[in-house]
Amino acid sequence: MYFDLMRIELDADRRLPAAYFVCRETLFNHMVESIDDAKLSRLLKAVSDSTRRSLLTRVCQQGASRVTDLATHYDMSLNAISKHIKVLEGAGLVKRTTIGRTHLIEAGTSQVEILSNWFASLKSIWALSLDRLENVLNTGEEE
Repeated sequence: MYFDLMRIELDADRRLPAAYFVCRETLFNHMVESIDDAKLSRLLKAVSDSTRRSLLTRVCQQGASRVTDLATHYDMSLNAISKHIKVLEGAGLVKRTTIGRTHLIEAGTSQVEILSNWFASLKSIWALSLDRLENVLNTGEEE
């Protein structure tokens, strides 16, 4: 569900703004249309869990690490850690290299740019909306 700022009205004293929002379920802002929704959803799901965020941070800081070494930092089974790593792998946030029986996990930071771009587009949308609001509050006129 997406919201679009439609109109600002000021009370008689021109002090208290009352904003009206219109729900547009099918509206996609042109700044975020280009982002692959399925890929973005996988990334957000992968980083939504604190254990996975911690694993990703640890791998980014330490470089390539064995799964067994990563598991020692958490109070859960090796199998549980492996499942978390598979979610990160599925999102493209980490890469697994197997050498014999040793599994090395390293950060795959190319997908981080997708998240960064999405958050940057959200930030710019809010900045534009706030600039318009400031203009209306200062001049009393809509664009």
